[in-house]
Amino acid sequence: MGERLSAIRARITAAGGDSDRVAVVAVTKGHGLDAVLAALDVGLLDIGENYAAELLEKVARLHEAADDGNVAARPAPRWHFLGAVQRNKVPKLAPVVACWQAVARCEEAEAIGRRRRGAELFVEIDLSGDAGRGGCAPADAERVVDSARQAGCRVRGLMTVAPLVVGVPARATAADAFATVAGLAATLGLDELSMGMSHDLEEAVSAGSTMIRIGTALFGERPAR
Repeated sequence: MGERLSAIRARITAAGGDSDRVAVVAVTKGHGLDAVLAALDVGLLDIGENYAAELLEKVARLHEAADDGNVAARPAPRWHFLGAVQRNKVPKLAPVVACWQAVARCEEAEAIGRRRRGAELFVEIDLSGDAGRGGCAPADAERVVDSARQAGCRVRGLMTVAPLVVGVPARATAADAFATVAGLAATLGLDELSMGMSHDLEEAVSAGSTMIRIGTALFGERPAR
């Protein structure tokens, strides 16, 4: 794990970023508790999950293992929820989620704010125009940011996933998408950008990303379900 993390930090530096300033969120989706423990052991305290049930199960298992003395004492993880926000799941997630990374609608921010004043979040931007993708349109970003703040949430910045466009090289698509979201964040006065994953972190860092979400490059391919 240490070697893989070093390789990621080297990629950040090669892309023109400061590896001490670009936060790495270890995405453990689809992997077991061992992945969480391995991340904590190399100092990655920001742990990302996409599914509510999986996140809550890992939280419970980590507490049980600690209570039983089956794992060595480690710093507590900072859980990032990366999946689409379902308002009926907010009450269970709010006590444990440190950062919500995929808020796309005013109603979602308001639900989070009701359960946890001061909750940290990123507003997700969708540049694909696909109704099946998460995120809000760039034109709606200011409204969602304002609603989140009025709900008592702390808006850290914007988040995006680079769209896939048929016939366009993936790296060019990612670079354009990240530059667009970086410009939008600057217009809104937001300093943080959660952009980039294992396959496109270079384009994200070059565009000014301050946080990357890494799964495969740390843990390998997810086991088949």
